[in-house]
Amino acid sequence: MSTLLKIEFTIPEQIADEAGVFIASKVPHGWEETPAGEGRKFTLYLEDHPLGHETVKAFQARFPEADVTWAEQESEDWAMAWKDFFVPVNCGESFRIYPPWLDDGDSEHTHIVIEPKMAFGTGHHPTTSLCLATIGRLVEAGTIVEGQTFLDLGTGSGILGIGLSKLGLTGIGLDIDPQAVVCAVENLEANGVSGSMSLAVGSIDCVEQGLTFDLVVANILSGPLIEMAGEIIPRVKPGGSLILSGILADKQSDAVAEAYGRRGLGEPQRFVEGEWICLVWENLGN
Repeated sequence: MSTLLKIEFTIPEQIADEAGVFIASKVPHGWEETPAGEGRKFTLYLEDHPLGHETVKAFQARFPEADVTWAEQESEDWAMAWKDFFVPVNCGESFRIYPPWLDDGDSEHTHIVIEPKMAFGTGHHPTTSLCLATIGRLVEAGTIVEGQTFLDLGTGSGILGIGLSKLGLTGIGLDIDPQAVVCAVENLEANGVSGSMSLAVGSIDCVEQGLTFDLVVANILSGPLIEMAGEIIPRVKPGGSLILSGILADKQSDAVAEAYGRRGLGEPQRFVEGEWICLVWENLGN
């Protein structure tokens, strides 16, 4: 029977956002984030024990004030642990995410069924729900319509691409983490949209030369978004739209907006949820 390494980081509230970004940059897997006294606790599970111990050392070096614990846990226990805290989540007015065991018959939203696995993206992280809510706004505005194409960069467990596929779009999902792509394949099948979205391990540089999309959405981190600006922008069709997230509102949004603005995109629309922001450019080139 395989075991997982369960790691818990407890950290003061004033640096919790920075810690969350650090974890996301080191481990592209899911984690649980919960209040802990005057701070926050991040709980994650890793099959790769050496990576886990390296992550602990790096975290302790970066955040010496953190309380860090780890222990081995049976993989079956990890799977059952999701059921203790996973609840359906509404993302704006359009989407509702839930696991297979919690279908409540809601008919007012577009449903996205997610079997929680170790790949990041259950809809509970604000950047995921923020992107889906933003997609819903663009649908209401008539910017996103059935028949368009999309690129979901950093697809994770496939949530954004699944939502777009259920709206009648077709596209490609990319992620640098092979385990995330395996998880996304399963989620596409569970949602009946395998024929609408193809998946691959990789980043923007593995997209066929000259291929463009009506919508490009990238929910990753601010650093890579800035670095890839020159590669992402040419992938948006004339008249298409760009959605960027994974960005801290008060610390990173201006730098990301400036990186894209100096390449001719102008000032984006900004949608905020908690500490996170989503930057949106509509109808580019029109």
